[in-house]
Parts: sequence; C-alpha cells; structure tokens
Amino acid sequence: MCIACRQGAGKRELIRVVRTEAGVKVDPTGKLSGRGAYLHPLRVCWEKALNHRLLQRALRTPVSAEDLDALARHAAALPDVEPDEDDDDAAQAS
Repeated sequence: MCIACRQGAGKRELIRVVRTEAGVKVDPTGKLSGRGAYLHPLRVCWEKALNHRLLQRALRTPVSAEDLDALARHAAALPDVEPDEDDDDAAQAS
C-alpha cells in the first residue's frame, strides 16, 4: 500500500524507501534490510509523502535534510501520472 495515497498495489508496482543505519534511501531492489515504506512511482505521491512528513511517520525516524533532498531529486524524475491513465483520459474525452 502506498503511504501517500493509501491505495493498494503489489510490491513490484511500488518503490520502497528504507531506513538504514546510513539514513533513508530509495531501495530499487526491495531487498535492503531495515524498516521500509512504499510509494507509487508517481511524483504526486512522493511530493505528498515528503511535504506531509509521511515518510518520517512510516519509517519511525527523522529524515535528514540531505536525505530529503536526495528523495526530492528522485521524485522530480518521476512522471506526474501513470502512462495508462493518460490513455484512459484521452479515450474518455473522445
């Protein structure tokens, strides 16, 4: 389940963020040890999680400014909406 939008999805459809001894990191493999939280690969979910301190709550740890910056850079590279949602919207508009 995505911690930002609270919608269920399979783990392979979500991106795991993990609390490690070195800080909070994106875990693309989903195999790093540590407390994890999941987000959709959508900028809107990441921005909500970062802006509303949802990661801090889910991971039960403060997130350093350096880690927040790295997570924000990762979020900036993500799409605004899922590609198939654009197709659905275009089909409905026709």
